[in-house]
Amino acid sequence: MTRKTLFAIVAAVTMITVAAPLFAHHSFEAEFDRTKTVNLTGTVTKVEWMNPHTYFYIDVKDPKTGKVQNWACEMGSPNGLTSRGWTRNTLRVGLVVTVPGSRAKDGSLKINAGSVKLPDGRDLSAASSGEQGYNGQ
Repeated sequence: MTRKTLFAIVAAVTMITVAAPLFAHHSFEAEFDRTKTVNLTGTVTKVEWMNPHTYFYIDVKDPKTGKVQNWACEMGSPNGLTSRGWTRNTLRVGLVVTVPGSRAKDGSLKINAGSVKLPDGRDLSAASSGEQGYNGQ
């Protein structure tokens, strides 16, 4: 293998590695359907405070089957949420929250949360930056 070939391979792998996080971000319309809204109430099981979107997971009892389902709830970026009154500790495992949102187009147990109603009565905006999402109003 020549030096030029080796350099080209290393350069290509480096560029793909650096660009990979860009492919992880998506538009609201690409993944969620504004016409398929849900209003979930459940217990927080996990919180992932990270870029480009914060996620939290809640256990929700299916009203038809009685089975507990674990839903993924996507919110905006940590920076965007902070500007709307959130902190890293606003959501904690064990809290019971109500979350209106738009369902994933693929039918999975995933929503884009428009807001989150906390046990203390606060109703904080959770929508992805630049997206209104569904806020239950």
